[in-house]
Amino acid sequence: MNTFFRTVLGDKPAEKMGITYAHEHLIIDPCYVTQMTPEFLLDDTNACIQELLRLFQIGGRTVIDSMPCDCGRNVLKLAEASRASGVQIVAPTGIHLAKYYDPGHWSHAYSETDLENLFVADILDGIDANDYNGPLVSRTSHRAGVIKIATDLRFTARETRVFVAAAAAHRRTGCPILTHTEQGELALEQVSVLKQLGVDTRQICLSHTDRKPDAGYHREILSLGVSVEFDSAFRWKPEQGNPTLDLLVGLLGEFPDQIMLGMDAAKRSYWKSYGGGPGLEFLLGDFSKRMKAEGIGADLLERIFVSTPRRTYCFRTVEQGR
Repeated sequence: MNTFFRTVLGDKPAEKMGITYAHEHLIIDPCYVTQMTPEFLLDDTNACIQELLRLFQIGGRTVIDSMPCDCGRNVLKLAEASRASGVQIVAPTGIHLAKYYDPGHWSHAYSETDLENLFVADILDGIDANDYNGPLVSRTSHRAGVIKIATDLRFTARETRVFVAAAAAHRRTGCPILTHTEQGELALEQVSVLKQLGVDTRQICLSHTDRKPDAGYHREILSLGVSVEFDSAFRWKPEQGNPTLDLLVGLLGEFPDQIMLGMDAAKRSYWKSYGGGPGLEFLLGDFSKRMKAEGIGADLLERIFVSTPRRTYCFRTVEQGR
């Protein structure tokens, strides 16, 4: 049963979630990721606030952030942006792909139990103000509301440890799980692993699957009871058409309550407040007009943006403590 969702400013009842973007990157502070790819640097809190204010003005109410432990996450900036904009922000715990951390990073060495306890502490106690850059940990009052995990093009031993830890943290806390699929691959394998580990499929969201725009593949994924998140709507080149829109048109009739949208706008060039575009309002603006023109009506839009995120991103169990 849906109960509440956990924002950086506290828990909110499910019915307060409103229009939700299901996978974003609002703040990415200087880190190994931004050293490798400077375009990923999204460290300006005022720019974040301005982008969120524009989203709020057209109806956006909640954003699921997806930058997990120690790869640019800054929960204090997220909290500031939420207060100033009015947009509710869900912050993640979890671990991203190995390529987003330096070769000596602790995430390569921690055991399943170490990772599990770290994720649970983020969810129940509060996220470290220093984002585990060490050596001291200074927990804030801002708690994580989703567990972000990822696979590349194959399951490695490291990624298996992370999945085991995430599933254990989910079972202990009721926290939902958001996964990264690399170009849409390994979606079925991710679900299989998480189900075997006792994760409630209603609380699993697989991201970026529209980057493999195969309707048959998506029917296989969705038949397992999980949700998917599409975020390539603004990325396709004109000569490609819009495979994301094609998937929505083809699948929503069969799976109206399992598909969500996000921007995954993790580059400065995607943000109006950094001088780029199309900006976060794209989905509720131009793309919603295109969806309506293709016969996706108000009821389905409400499911995409409101009821499916609420189904997926709310906590379903009472916290079990340690």
